[in-house]
Amino acid sequence: MPDLSTPQLVAVAILPLLFAITVHEVAHGWVAKKFGDPTAQRLGRLTLNPLKHIDPVGTVLVPGLLLLLGGFVFGWAKPVPVTWENLRHPKRDMAIVAVAGPAANLLMALFWAIVARIGMHLGSSSWIGLPMQYMGLFGIEINAVFMILNLIPIPPLDGGRVAVGLLPGRFAWQLSRLEPYGFFILLALLASGILGVLIGPPIRGFEHLLMALLGLG
Repeated sequence: MPDLSTPQLVAVAILPLLFAITVHEVAHGWVAKKFGDPTAQRLGRLTLNPLKHIDPVGTVLVPGLLLLLGGFVFGWAKPVPVTWENLRHPKRDMAIVAVAGPAANLLMALFWAIVARIGMHLGSSSWIGLPMQYMGLFGIEINAVFMILNLIPIPPLDGGRVAVGLLPGRFAWQLSRLEPYGFFILLALLASGILGVLIGPPIRGFEHLLMALLGLG
């Protein structure tokens, strides 16, 4: 991301960040509804209105601080509720519901790559071309981070729920017992630098691949 002032950085980051978090959560609720659980719909969570999904700490404070500090940006929204018992095939369907979030981030990364490509076509001299490039590049970055981060197999991250759905009963139960401690494990990995070592290479690899495919290099 080029050197931008704080107001400029916030201006290009706000939409990609909000959509990365919001669409991720809506994808969970939408797929759950398709598999028989209307809980998210009944609670008004199948909406792209970010106010329905914002967590003051996870959606505003944490990503805002990380953005200003220059580290990789991540955050979270209020989780979309899923009633496990309503799913037609609970164990299998819960894994599919979980993977819907990272899949949504994959599609959004592609969308923002197209936005950046259009911005390049319009040119840096255009009043909208350069902002579109910056916004698109940040959209690729934030969605790559969200996608890869959420695929880590630690509950309550989506990757952990997918693993619980795929593992045999006894192992799935043992892994699911980590859920109350998953957030603290993630913070410890972040503070120790291990998290960056684990997810940095696949994030950069995904970004480079996507940018190469759309001629953004």
